[in-house]
Amino acid sequence: MPRYRLKDLLILPAYLSLSRVVLAACFPFVVEQPWVALTVLALAAISDVLDGWVARRQGLTTATGAVLDPITDKLFVLTVAVTLVISGHLSLAAVLLLSTREIGELPLVVWLLSSPRARAARREQETANLPGKLATVLQFLTVGWALLQKPRLELWVAATAIAGALAALSYWRRSLRTLRATVAGS
Repeated sequence: MPRYRLKDLLILPAYLSLSRVVLAACFPFVVEQPWVALTVLALAAISDVLDGWVARRQGLTTATGAVLDPITDKLFVLTVAVTLVISGHLSLAAVLLLSTREIGELPLVVWLLSSPRARAARREQETANLPGKLATVLQFLTVGWALLQKPRLELWVAATAIAGALAALSYWRRSLRTLRATVAGS
């Protein structure tokens, strides 16, 4: 059973993760200033890369950080998505298409939460992969495109949705393969 400790919120990787909460709170106030909004997005992306890198590099990985990071990610993304819909930069349908990966992974998350065997198998694999990273990059580029109100936004949304579907499928494939290997090894 992992140990969740309050003191683990007082280390640099946790501060970097928590910075996304502050950035999420700022985003609705800067959405109509595209370059400022893009700066907030860039800072969130940098903090997301740095928190894991610093934690691994400095030996500061914790169970608390492993839970905190995805929560702050989702809070930031949800705030950005709602803000973009309310401000008219993206339609609800576009946001749903941009969320193809997350929607596709939702049953996998439920399965992982409800199955101790699936969780044990998941600990043996890395979390990110190339299709997932590509989908994330396309999500950021598409949101930037929307903020700058550039033409052909629908092409960026479609490309991001396709990359998201491929990423979700790759996560499912990897999880099922790892689970089969775990079951076969039992």
